[in-house]
Amino acid sequence: MKRVLLFAFSAVLAGNVSAQGQIENSDLELWESVSSDSEPVNWNSFLSAQGSLTWAAANQIEQSSDVHAGSPGTSSARIWTRNAGFGVKANGNMTLGRINMGSTTASDPANHNISLTADPNFSEALTDTPDSIVFWVKYNAANSSSEARMKATLHDDYDYRDPEDAASSDHVVATAELNYIPTNGWVRMSVPFNYTGPATVNSFILVTFASNAIPGGGDVDDEVYIDDIELIYNTNSTYEIAQNELYVSMDNTSNVINVYAPNKLDGEYAIYNAVGQKVQMGALSSSIDFDANPGIYFVHISTAKGSHKFEIYKK
Repeated sequence: MKRVLLFAFSAVLAGNVSAQGQIENSDLELWESVSSDSEPVNWNSFLSAQGSLTWAAANQIEQSSDVHAGSPGTSSARIWTRNAGFGVKANGNMTLGRINMGSTTASDPANHNISLTADPNFSEALTDTPDSIVFWVKYNAANSSSEARMKATLHDDYDYRDPEDAASSDHVVATAELNYIPTNGWVRMSVPFNYTGPATVNSFILVTFASNAIPGGGDVDDEVYIDDIELIYNTNSTYEIAQNELYVSMDNTSNVINVYAPNKLDGEYAIYNAVGQKVQMGALSSSIDFDANPGIYFVHISTAKGSHKFEIYKK
């Protein structure tokens, strides 16, 4: 459920600090009593669901003291899959909207999350245009091939629902979506927003975390810990950081990483995506072709003088 909070601010790009919209209680530190249990302030679960089957709802969210290394806070959210009876598994679900429980068939469209734009308890206003969403998760599942899910949708002034129906699709401005396998500990994820429309001006954001990407999928007691969610804003097409007189910038127009150094470049580089997979490597040069999917990447450079790590944003 929502309470009035101050918007957080994010620092972006080499010391430039800009006030940009953030999700309220994105660090999941604040919790409140709901239906004899508790939910994170501004977020919702089955405890505050609507629909014809709310009588079957049970608690599938809790405050946890399990946080990632370096977290500035002391709390995370834990969601899990439970046996709902009659051979049905109910996935854990945490959302900025409201859960609608309308069918005993998990994949039925009557089961969805929805932004109730007229009710601030079940919607999140956002008119800024973030480039990506970053969050920390720890996903434990009985099956190593199971996938949990995060989806964030920027939409206009319409009661958008997830999973998306035909009517909702006309109101999408941008989407960031990721299905991910068990993480073996805390992992920082970064997912870019794809501004493919067809709507052009967003008024709200709907974010959902689920313990499985498939409705009713996975196994009982699969669990996801969630913490420190942040919207990232990169105001320029070229993202540049300085480190020990070595400079790296991403030129999104020509799909080239530019590397600047006061002396001759001699060494190697490797590029990793946001989940730690190596996507490219080679001999260091002043111009590195890099045509990859949009998102945040980490450039590791090794020279005779040492190792350096840079974060770039590929649009």
